[in-house]
Amino acid sequence: MRGYIFDLDGTVYLGEQPIPGAAEAIAALRQRGDQVVFLSNKPIATRESYMEKLNRMGIPVSLEDVLNSSLVAARYLQSLCHPREKVLVVGEEPICKELIRHGIPLTEDPEEARYVLLSWDRGFTYEKLTRVFQAWMRGAEVIASNPDRTCPTEKGLLPDTGGIIGALEGVTGKPIQQVVGKPSSLMAEAAVEQLGVDCASCFVVGDRLETDIRMGNQAGMTSVLVLTGVSTREEAYTSCDRPRYIVESIAEVVDLE
Repeated sequence: MRGYIFDLDGTVYLGEQPIPGAAEAIAALRQRGDQVVFLSNKPIATRESYMEKLNRMGIPVSLEDVLNSSLVAARYLQSLCHPREKVLVVGEEPICKELIRHGIPLTEDPEEARYVLLSWDRGFTYEKLTRVFQAWMRGAEVIASNPDRTCPTEKGLLPDTGGIIGALEGVTGKPIQQVVGKPSSLMAEAAVEQLGVDCASCFVVGDRLETDIRMGNQAGMTSVLVLTGVSTREEAYTSCDRPRYIVESIAEVVDLE
């Protein structure tokens, strides 16, 4: 039995459009007894919404089949926070709900924040940057949900959490302390635990060299780059994050050894 870790945006679908052959490929893997989990860095949607979207596309999943950076961030902060410690979030409602679900107190006051969590926020403002900078100045530890610079959609690329990380690093002159999303080992461990297989038996399939492929390589998984999202074949040939396989799309994954 093998485990397959699939990225979502740019791998299984683009926006609201499924990649041709995605549903059939995933069904074939399951039919032969392989385990499948979906792993997304995107923090602006809930796991429930991902589950509903995949089901609409003809890919039957349960909530346990879907992991995202919001969930891993919540688990990570849950392990760090002592009683009465609070988190200042730059992010949208889905990631805030995940934190609250895990019992993590939130604040907008930089003087109260023990941790800052940066994530994709389409309402990011100078005021928000000022708040997180003030929290950092007071010693708050800064964590990011994911490092992605952009997110692929059917209409092209959109700025992602990487831009917000860059804004804070630009004013502090220091790197943030932790990123929990891909390529972090925290995401790899969450996926492997859900699959119930070891890393050597896992394929990680995604469209980004610096997140999906790097995570797979660092964890000892078989890495597969699809060309339906961000990274190109030419970039893969020259990258330090070289995939084991390069395929045109998810439809070809079933035939890999």
